[in-house]
Amino acid sequence: MRVVTWNLWWRFGPWQERRKAILAVLRELRPDVVGLQEVWADGGENLAEWLAGELGLHWTWAPSPAPAPWQRRLDEPLAATVQIGNAVLSRWPVSDHDVLPLPAPPGLDDGRLALYARLAAPGHEVPFFTVHLTSALHASSVRCRQVTALAGFVARHREGTAFPPVVTGDFNAWPDSDEIRLFGGYRTAPAVPGQVFHDAWEYADPAAPSATWDRANPYVARGGSPSVRVDYVHVAPPGPDRLGRVLGVRRAGDGPVDGVWPSDHAAVVADLAD
Repeated sequence: MRVVTWNLWWRFGPWQERRKAILAVLRELRPDVVGLQEVWADGGENLAEWLAGELGLHWTWAPSPAPAPWQRRLDEPLAATVQIGNAVLSRWPVSDHDVLPLPAPPGLDDGRLALYARLAAPGHEVPFFTVHLTSALHASSVRCRQVTALAGFVARHREGTAFPPVVTGDFNAWPDSDEIRLFGGYRTAPAVPGQVFHDAWEYADPAAPSATWDRANPYVARGGSPSVRVDYVHVAPPGPDRLGRVLGVRRAGDGPVDGVWPSDHAAVVADLAD
């Protein structure tokens, strides 16, 4: 099973050209399931719906309950109508879904959320999640609260299948940060007792480039921040017969397509045993 997670940079930059580049990358990857963050919807058009239609996939999405802070950053005449949210694209039907608004204090609450989708894959259902945590550099403690809520959300939806839960998303956190250690639960006490997750990138080629927020990307370079991996595929320990074990992982969408960089983030691609 091929899993992709990707932050699509909403309606920033040359978004009309970028969406064609996003489609080209996903078409080449041929994913079974995709977790997307910063997905836009406007005037009856939804980027996730368009991608799903072009790729022949099922889809579901959840809009942010507080898009105004995002809309104020757009240089568009009708910016107040543009929504932002998370989405899941899937080769298999979505049999159930749920949304978790993530906790954040006033001043940092811009409607971040987690989206759950149960996928009716052949032989077993897959509990799949995608999340977008707060991005403020100083907000590690907020992200710790958010991953604690996320872990509980996963625990409530993981039962009834042998396939381990898969949690994707833009965590806006470095791999050695408190929030990533807390969510993983095996380098410190887990947020939910007994529930742990492996960072799929730990199975990557050590020589492979890992930064998903990369100064090689011109959208990133202009900001002056360092290159770092902030996007993740987390998988719980394998089920029976090593179901869901990580077979391989790499970056994608980490270069221009016909001269256009698809997003300010690279995607993460993980292949899991099914």
